[in-house]
Amino acid sequence: MQFHKLRSFSVELEGSPGGLYRSGEAVSGQVVVELARQMKVRALEVCARGVATVHWLESRSVGMNTVYSDYTSFESYLRRRLHLIRDNGALTVLQAGKHEFPFSFQLPETLVTSFEGKHGSVRYWVKAKLHRPWATVKKAKKDFTVIEPIDINTPALLAPQAGTKEKNARAWYCSLGQVSVTAKIERKGYTPGEVIPIFAEIDNATSRAVVPKAAIIQTQTFIARGTMKQKKTVVASIAGDSVGAGKRESWHGRALKVPPLGPSITQCRIIRVEYTLKVCVDIPGTSKLLLELPLVIGTIPLHPFGSRTSSVSSQYSVNLEWLRLTIPEQPEPPPEYSAIVSDDDSEHRLSPPLHSDFNGLLESPFYAYIQEFRNRPPPLYSVVDPNPVDSMRPRCMTC
Repeated sequence: MQFHKLRSFSVELEGSPGGLYRSGEAVSGQVVVELARQMKVRALEVCARGVATVHWLESRSVGMNTVYSDYTSFESYLRRRLHLIRDNGALTVLQAGKHEFPFSFQLPETLVTSFEGKHGSVRYWVKAKLHRPWATVKKAKKDFTVIEPIDINTPALLAPQAGTKEKNARAWYCSLGQVSVTAKIERKGYTPGEVIPIFAEIDNATSRAVVPKAAIIQTQTFIARGTMKQKKTVVASIAGDSVGAGKRESWHGRALKVPPLGPSITQCRIIRVEYTLKVCVDIPGTSKLLLELPLVIGTIPLHPFGSRTSSVSSQYSVNLEWLRLTIPEQPEPPPEYSAIVSDDDSEHRLSPPLHSDFNGLLESPFYAYIQEFRNRPPPLYSVVDPNPVDSMRPRCMTC
């Protein structure tokens, strides 16, 4: 029987530890067929797939019955197929033993990061199919993970984020006073393991004590049939000290560490994964005061020399070192002015402007006027000092 002939049938990936790949890379491996006896094969094919899937159910009551609405959406990112043994009408005979059939797929330059959520997922896999005469198709599947690089060393993700929010707190019909919060973070992009320094000021002008808090919120958005489904999760949080009535509290870089998180997903039409830093003030007896700052979780960490948070002194020392390596020990004399500017050009630039040249001059920017004097010749260069120290001494009037 065919079942007893086939000992094992599997897909093995190589080249990437843990089956982790980036867009544009090659996915290589082999299909392994181990036979106990000789077997005839019609075809052997392998395909690589990448699909985003969204699905959830919603129920509503219609009279005495409950009606369920199915929301489903798909989006394909990868579809590759290779024929390792082609079906050309004749059967291929495989002898007993172990057979390895290598394959390789090139991933597209742009892919969406692998993701597993409550109402959807982004998955990638390689599947092999073994077609045999008078037998069911034998299948083997191997999943792999794709990470789309997100470099936080871009101007948009290095820009500081700040905001201010205030609220008139009320309990029933009584006014408790006003609460305001101002918060700022140094940049928008962070990677897992980094610490976010939070600078905030909480002004409590109410008659009750309030508690400031900060948290990183992950928002998963699933889209199907024009309807959105969201799931929000607190992935990290800190709480500050209680701020008494009429008091003010300041955070000077309160640290909030980014836990191991999947990167932001913004390039998929049906699934989005976004992050925000939420600073809130918990007011007893009424709703909270909330301030949200956008975050992007990336995969490429901050370069040491590209950090906007580095001190000016450290940057200055680097610049001095660069100058020290480039300035020669013996300076060379500057070139002659005539070697750079021709005589005609020099006369035109150094001659006084005509009266007609002043037409409309007062209407133009003042900077345009001073450009007439930007190329005056430098003083003559001489290796010997034309004014030595001895010659500069004042003479005695009686000599």
